[in-house]
Amino acid sequence: MTARPREQWGTRAGFLLAAIGSAVGLGNIWRFPYIAYENGGGAFLLPYLVALLSAGIPLLIFEYTIGHKFRGSPPLAFRRMSRATEPIGWWQVAISFVIAVYYAVIIAWAIRYAGFSVGQQWGDDPEKFFSNDFLHVADQPGFAAPFVPGVLWPLIAVWVVTLVVLALGIRRGIEIANKIFIPLLFTLFLILVVRALFLPGAAEGLDAFFSPDWSSITDGKVWVAAYGQIFFSLSVGFGIMITYASYLRRKADLGGSALVAGFANSSFEILAGIGVFATLGFMAHQTGVAVSDAATSGPGLAFVAFPTIISELSSGAAWFGILFFTCLVLAGLTSLISIVQVIVAAVQDRTGLARVPAVLIVGGLTAAVSIALFPTRNGLYLLDVADHFINQYGIVLAAFVAVIVVAWALRKLGVLREHTDTVSNLKVGRVWMVLLGVVTPVALVWMMVDSLRQEFDETYGGYTTEYVLIAGWGVAGAAIVFGVVMALLPWRDPGVPEDEDGVVAAPVIEEAKS
Repeated sequence: MTARPREQWGTRAGFLLAAIGSAVGLGNIWRFPYIAYENGGGAFLLPYLVALLSAGIPLLIFEYTIGHKFRGSPPLAFRRMSRATEPIGWWQVAISFVIAVYYAVIIAWAIRYAGFSVGQQWGDDPEKFFSNDFLHVADQPGFAAPFVPGVLWPLIAVWVVTLVVLALGIRRGIEIANKIFIPLLFTLFLILVVRALFLPGAAEGLDAFFSPDWSSITDGKVWVAAYGQIFFSLSVGFGIMITYASYLRRKADLGGSALVAGFANSSFEILAGIGVFATLGFMAHQTGVAVSDAATSGPGLAFVAFPTIISELSSGAAWFGILFFTCLVLAGLTSLISIVQVIVAAVQDRTGLARVPAVLIVGGLTAAVSIALFPTRNGLYLLDVADHFINQYGIVLAAFVAVIVVAWALRKLGVLREHTDTVSNLKVGRVWMVLLGVVTPVALVWMMVDSLRQEFDETYGGYTTEYVLIAGWGVAGAAIVFGVVMALLPWRDPGVPEDEDGVVAAPVIEEAKS
């Protein structure tokens, strides 16, 4: 059959900015600073760097190589590698779908809070405002609840922007969007950090963040936290980098691109840590509490602690708030676009649909589910549970299975290494195979065992067992079932498509030179 030419990035810089945009998300701003602070402060940077070099960058190269060699979304790329591995690709698509439907609502919150910053509408009690006045959180977790109009309309706007960018394609949509959003994000965040450094108490906050506790280096939990942070912040394990790399040209320097993306992501995380803790130091100075009492993470940092800080500013409070929440919106949008692109690309490869129909159908369905479930009074509960379980037992397990199957069951790391070294300026060599085949699986298992130990100690978040089974374990398990079922369905002949430069996808790997 004649296949439609596969889209390509216009420039390597466009790909790198898109990859960095996917990696730099909400977690960089509201997760890394607290994780570092809780796990040794400045001393945490050592295990963090080890984790980046021994697992993060090897995983990035692994996913780049699969996408680039087999020229497809995760299901097609894994199918071309070995038909038995196709379920892994669909599993990753399902994980991306789950993350996309709840991730978008956080961006919607940030949009509203950028507006709230002008008049500091959260008043004297930002925590009560966030839960009661803004989200109208239900008294008990559930599944059916009334809509919250103040969240519904910005969420619709988030989805409109996301789908328009995706409909415009790789070059005219995703690449151009990231060329605008990523420089703007870094510029605005740098302004925010510089402003924070001149606040009273900033030095105390930075001292708390960077003061090293070298005894923590021997604590296994600190190393688990380091590998976990690297893994979750690089957007590996759920098909984004496979998808993005499938649009690269023949000569792509996969190894060098992974280094640039990995270190750019980590640099932004450290910058975020400086900005967040300088600001928390100001909060501690103003309110008379210790920095340790002010430190928090997640939505509590963004939508409770930062509004409290903004209210304490004597001048420029509105601009400080607008800057911070605009940064959240930009970081969230670049990540959301990449997540939904995985789903769109998989459906295009599976059905042969053109981009615009695929975006309208698949993106529209994803948006509809998001809009139906999350701008409601139960939205915060659903987000909390689904996010925890799809991250801990979806992404981590999918990445572990992918690495083990490719490295040990198929024994094809050598083939992938040969491809990487052929197209890249930076050669990865055999050390990459050792890191990916041994160090990475051990780290991933270690993370899962540590999480499971906590799950067995007590029910997550104090929720009922029934709610956790449905919204948590049920969602994570359904992603696996979806992957298996989709792989069993008949597949139209995907052909061997040519890129715009005439480069064809690799054949099924069993037929390739081992």
